[in-house]
Amino acid sequence: MAFFENTRKPTGFGGRLMVAMMNIGHRALADWGLRFLPLAENANVLDCGCGGGANLRLMLKKCPTGKVCGIDYSPVSVEKSRKLNQTAVSAGRCEVLQASVQALPFDDAQFDVATAFETVYFWVDLPACFREVGRVLKPGGTFFLCNESDGDHAQDEKWTEKIPGMTIYKDTQLKTMLEQVGFRQVETHKNGKGWLCVTARK
Repeated sequence: MAFFENTRKPTGFGGRLMVAMMNIGHRALADWGLRFLPLAENANVLDCGCGGGANLRLMLKKCPTGKVCGIDYSPVSVEKSRKLNQTAVSAGRCEVLQASVQALPFDDAQFDVATAFETVYFWVDLPACFREVGRVLKPGGTFFLCNESDGDHAQDEKWTEKIPGMTIYKDTQLKTMLEQVGFRQVETHKNGKGWLCVTARK
């Protein structure tokens, strides 16, 4: 496996190295994006594709009386996320499960917020995945997407060439798909670095 394929599904030593790098390298993006996501202190949050767990830790701080759950289909990511957030896991405030966004292991209308940082590039059948996220959100809940690439820059092509199965979406494409599966009040935010954040209400 080429090293950069670990961005899609981390495995083995290369995968452990990748999730550690992601935890550091994606912090600025997360800090920027979360400015557009008001979080109640008692929110019940789902992070889809939680990677190394750094964003779980950020949201646990923002929701001190809430609960944050992460899912990832990579066992390496699940292990790293659990270790990084062990105190919250032991306290029952954080749960990390190995699962796919295509079949979330949760009841309907369970979460106030669902997030997806740097991961929708790899979701197969994006509208179906969006519907599944909508299923587990409470009525009025928020779906939050945050990407380092907005699809409007030539530099994005180098990543899709390096990483098999990666698709970079423009804000208009994501907005259209979210609205088609029933989300409303879809808002997009971009900055000069080519970063993209999308919020949508169920």
